[in-house]
Amino acid sequence: MKRLWPYAICTIALFIAALLSLGLGSVDIAPGEISRMLLARIPFLGIERTWSDGAETILFKLRMPTAVLVALTGAALAGSGAAYQGIFRNPLADPFIIGVASGAGLGAVVAMVQGWPAEVIPAAALLGGLATVAVVYRLARVGRTAPVTTLLLAGIAVGALANALTYYFMIARDLELRRVFNFLMGGFALGGWDPVLAALPYVAVGLGALIALARPLNVLQFGDEQAAQLGLPVERVKAVLILAATLAAAAAVAFSGLIGFMGLIVPHIVRLIWGSDHRRLIPLSTIAGAAALLLADTAGRSAAVLREVPVGIVTALAGAPFFLYLLRRVRRSYW
Repeated sequence: MKRLWPYAICTIALFIAALLSLGLGSVDIAPGEISRMLLARIPFLGIERTWSDGAETILFKLRMPTAVLVALTGAALAGSGAAYQGIFRNPLADPFIIGVASGAGLGAVVAMVQGWPAEVIPAAALLGGLATVAVVYRLARVGRTAPVTTLLLAGIAVGALANALTYYFMIARDLELRRVFNFLMGGFALGGWDPVLAALPYVAVGLGALIALARPLNVLQFGDEQAAQLGLPVERVKAVLILAATLAAAAAVAFSGLIGFMGLIVPHIVRLIWGSDHRRLIPLSTIAGAAALLLADTAGRSAAVLREVPVGIVTALAGAPFFLYLLRRVRRSYW
């Protein structure tokens, strides 16, 4: 029973965050009214209609698809962040550390400056993120192995190159700068259920593979040599883990823009509270990440009077001090 408490706490937090996300905005909807509208969709309950058509339209056609996409993005970033921190055995790692965000941003910017349709941009971002990680993994290989140190260095170098190319395209084709900045700051401009249905398969496959490989990821914490002595195919497992984490993170970036620090903060907090067993850490991080990003998005929509603050700015304002705190702890442990 004690093992279920962490899941119950995270699920309750997700439920509260979802209610706030659905209820708060330019037109507030009370939690009770949201519950009645949702229950009215269940046949044979006979819920009496006491709400307006406008409130129903706002809830089901505007806020609910966005809330589901936000939760899906938070789950993908936090789950992949927990996996990256385990792969690199580094609490400062996050989904962007080996160029996922930079490559996805480059792919999206290329599509934007070329004037491609909006429907093509997420696919271009997804391909850019996956291609960048493939290049990083290829450059990091030493013989048949890909050491963690060379993966990190190759990711930093390739990510810097992708960022440079992104800014070059932005300067060369300044007609699309507003559209590019909206993507780079993170946001959920795409409406409706189409982005949710498009991102869901990639996120589900990526996170499902990470959860299935949680036990081998625990074994990797002893180091590559000891894991190999225990019979684990280290390089194969590491490659599949990186591919799965990248797939989930790239899908999130493709449909939601660049949202930093979610893959850093949430897994670290979950690890501090409930331990570092990845069989529990990854699923708990996905639930907590969904709740955290819903709260950040709600705060961004509620903070400004004239227009909403992009969620990427909100997560950066919260994440940067937390990153400095972690860095200070790492420095103390080093000395």
